[in-house]
Amino acid sequence: MDPLLIGRILQADKNIGKTVAGSGILLALIAFSGFPIGDAFIKSMAGDWPAPAVAALRFTIGAIALAAILYWREGRAGFQISRPWLHAARGLTLAVGTITFFSAIFIMPLADAVAISFINPILTALFSGWFLKEKMRPATWLATIVAFGGVLIMLRPNVAAFGWVAILPLITAVAMAAMLILNRMVSSQRSIFAAQFYIAFWAAIFLSIASVAGHFLLPVMFVPGAPDWDVILRCAIVAVTATGCHFLLYMATMRTTAAAIAPIVYIQLIVASLISVFIFGDAIDPLALVGGSLILLSGLFLWRSERRAAPVVEA
Repeated sequence: MDPLLIGRILQADKNIGKTVAGSGILLALIAFSGFPIGDAFIKSMAGDWPAPAVAALRFTIGAIALAAILYWREGRAGFQISRPWLHAARGLTLAVGTITFFSAIFIMPLADAVAISFINPILTALFSGWFLKEKMRPATWLATIVAFGGVLIMLRPNVAAFGWVAILPLITAVAMAAMLILNRMVSSQRSIFAAQFYIAFWAAIFLSIASVAGHFLLPVMFVPGAPDWDVILRCAIVAVTATGCHFLLYMATMRTTAAAIAPIVYIQLIVASLISVFIFGDAIDPLALVGGSLILLSGLFLWRSERRAAPVVEA
């Protein structure tokens, strides 16, 4: 074959790969930009209903809608999956991340809770090395140390103000990093609609169990009765926006690596900070801002180092 033709084919393959990866990053950008909007609706329900019950209602609505869409598109075959335990694990991580984050934003300023949860990209990079066997580099460890330093700085004023509940966003970050890895592991198993239905289905089950248990065991999680119509409406809005964002995020993981997607989460800080200040009137603590900046810089450093370390295919 003509060497020039071979070179053009290789260059075309490389351009296609870049286009696919670029579309994955764009989808993740849209998804992460949309999450704080749903968070704002959740925060507006503080005091109306306990966090586990709100989370359970939100995912129940989402699971029902996704089940209808999946049946309409694929019929009964759409509900047949392999390794269901893996999808149950996805639902568990999402449930844990949701209930801890909802609880955090009920109490803390939205921007602070989001900023602490930004340890997520660093944890994703670590989990990628442990579970996906991606090579761990010195840059990853350096970014991890700096990011955890930023988390500690952020936790100091927040623990003083809100107690140890300020650690909840950190638990959220661990859970969501695990979810990204699990998404990557199942990305080739089923259709996007099936994957999104099962994560919502299992999350709804785990959150419902947590809601019932909390109702009887913890006074702060006591459910006073059926929710008002405006709570149901806001949960439905969150279900639509968040499910759409998770749908886009799942599509992104099919087009590029989890480590490449993770740093894009930082767009949430901008959106969440604007909402926190201008909608809820929260003041951003200067010391917390320093810690959040360290987390942000460590994530961007890791992202840049990952791009430099990525192999380049020569034509």
